[in-house]
Amino acid sequence: MEGGDFSHYRAAFSILLDYRIDAPPILQDFLTYHEAIQGHSKRTVDEYFLDLRNFFRYIKIEKNLVPRSAEFDSIEINDIDLALIQSVTLADVYSYMNYLSRDRAQHPNSDQTEYGLKATSRARKVAAIRSFYKYLANKAKLISENPMQDLDSPRMKKALPRYLDLNSSIQLLESVDGPFQERDRCILTLFLNCGLRISELIGLNKTDVRGDQLRVLGKGNKERILYLNDACIHSLQDYLDVRDTMQPIDLRALFLSRRRTRISKAAVEKLVKKYLLKAGLDASQYSPHKLRHTAATLMLQNGVDVRTLQEVLGHDNLNTTQIYTHIDNENLRLAAKANPLGKVNPPSKKKSSIPQESED
Repeated sequence: MEGGDFSHYRAAFSILLDYRIDAPPILQDFLTYHEAIQGHSKRTVDEYFLDLRNFFRYIKIEKNLVPRSAEFDSIEINDIDLALIQSVTLADVYSYMNYLSRDRAQHPNSDQTEYGLKATSRARKVAAIRSFYKYLANKAKLISENPMQDLDSPRMKKALPRYLDLNSSIQLLESVDGPFQERDRCILTLFLNCGLRISELIGLNKTDVRGDQLRVLGKGNKERILYLNDACIHSLQDYLDVRDTMQPIDLRALFLSRRRTRISKAAVEKLVKKYLLKAGLDASQYSPHKLRHTAATLMLQNGVDVRTLQEVLGHDNLNTTQIYTHIDNENLRLAAKANPLGKVNPPSKKKSSIPQESED
């Protein structure tokens, strides 16, 4: 892969690249590297492509390569070459970020759109630009220095994750009934005990259940093994007893739809909302991902250290996991009460001995 010759990868994965026919070869090679070598999902690679396409559309306008009156979303980028890519500076990127935060339509195809992308959207675009230039410098060896090495991301507000408390979690599990109750209870049990992502749950195969272990394929096709507690083991066994009588069309899938094929993301989201409502909880505030937050929070509150939690959740970066350490919980209250000075009360106020002046 040295020297930037990814032509053999591009040929092998030409089918994957059909929808990127307007991308120049240098960008196609980058996208192929992420999809075929890094194992990133098609959705992630699509987002990289769209983000970089818009960035180079802006660069072409700023470098006077197209008229400033040109329709932004119609600007072609298949003529982008290495010389133009090397000419981009940090100042160009920050100018682009300014354009995104002030002038870029949030919904370009809507007449009712607002303008200015949120920090989270801009941060994703920064990540795409940074990744592209890192690839050119470190993998393709097409540039000697990475001009985006010091590129900063927009500052973002860190909101604490929303989660269910223990009683609400039990309430949710007890709300499950109906013809698919074994399947649905098993899904909720895995969310609340293992902290799975929804993509990980629907991707589970029957062979991933291995006694008291569960093989999970996470982001970037990274495999991890989770140990199952009694609730998960019993719930899985109850569901598998039913599943084996369903005559599955998809023999590999662990969780089946009513059509006996692999359950979809939409179906899982729908059943979670259904039982949230049935349990009397606010379905607009919670989702499968909030159940993942719930699992993480309950584990941390009950003695799991943050590094172990990082492995359970499949986080690459410990900083991602540490957000859960800031959640108000009983451990923090106990820590406050443990300080011996907490029982030292301030002295009571003494009456002043200074004589008061008369009011006459």
